[in-house]
Amino acid sequence: MRIYLDNCCYNRPYDDQSQMRINLDTQAKLYIQLMIKDKKIELVTSYVLDFENSKNRVIQKKLAISTFMEENESYYVGEERQNEIRTMVRQIMATGVKEKDAAHVACAIYAKSDYFITTDDRLLKYISDQVKILTPGEFIREIEVKANE
Repeated sequence: MRIYLDNCCYNRPYDDQSQMRINLDTQAKLYIQLMIKDKKIELVTSYVLDFENSKNRVIQKKLAISTFMEENESYYVGEERQNEIRTMVRQIMATGVKEKDAAHVACAIYAKSDYFITTDDRLLKYISDQVKILTPGEFIREIEVKANE
C-alpha cells in the first residue's frame, strides 16, 4: 500500500495541540509514521513536498520533516516529471483545487498512491477516482477495518 502525506500532515504535530481535532490528527499521523518506519506501508514523496518544506521558517521542523522523508521514502516523484504532473495539475485545478494542493494530489496519482493523507479541510472535499483522500484518523480507521475483515 502506497500513501502520500501532504505538507499540512507533516506539520500537524507542530500545531497547537490544545484543540482535540488537531491532537487526534497528530496521534494518527505519528502512528502512520511508525507504520512507514516499520515498512508496513510505502511512503511517496515529491519535489513539491521538498519545495514547500524548504519554505518552513523553523529550521528544526524543516530538518525533521526532510530527514523523515529522505530516510523513509519508497517512491520519489522528481522535478523531471513536471511536464506530466503539470497536465494533471491543470485538470485538478479545474475543479477548484488550489495549485499547490493540486500539485500534491497529482504527484500522489502519478506515483500510483492508494491514499492521499491531508488535514486540509478544503482539499478533503476533492473527490478522485485515482487516489482516496482522507484525514490521518480516517486512514487509520479504514486500514484497521480492512485488517479485521
